[in-house]
Amino acid sequence: MQRSIAFLRAINVGGHAVKMEALRTLFEALGFANVATFIASGNVIFESRAADARRLEQRIERHLQQSLGYEVATFIRSPSELAEVVAYQRFPMVDPATIGASLYIAFLKAAPTREAGQKLLAYRTEMDDFHIHAREVYWLCRTRSSESAFSGALLEKTIGLPATMRNITTVRKLAAAYASPQ
Repeated sequence: MQRSIAFLRAINVGGHAVKMEALRTLFEALGFANVATFIASGNVIFESRAADARRLEQRIERHLQQSLGYEVATFIRSPSELAEVVAYQRFPMVDPATIGASLYIAFLKAAPTREAGQKLLAYRTEMDDFHIHAREVYWLCRTRSSESAFSGALLEKTIGLPATMRNITTVRKLAAAYASPQ
């Protein structure tokens, strides 16, 4: 069995409330084992015999669409991929004493095109900085994200790909808890 971490878009935001127990049950119905959720924002850890992440994403998306009645983009990472995301340091560590400053990771299905990356970098300001690495976008927000002109919706529109964002604290905690293969 292979462990995977699924980052789900549109769970417990925008009026789409899903209890974590129900989400675990939906994943178990797909035959996944050792299903766990991590905070109520659509992070699901599970084990599966299937190794093809893209096919797993599609299978989960179809099942959630049928069960919940709306599209739930799904982004799968292996424990080692998640460890790499956390280890990659494009920006200096965000000082917790800096009120409101945060580092966010946007998970994508594929790396954006060079042109899309250039469009994204055009949004750099003194408050917001971006870096693309593989299938992730790193967003350093030097203020509260609610005070920034940038957003997840603008990211998706700019790069032309679906995405889901998590703050670095959540990603680090997930990696620490699940980074070992089993």
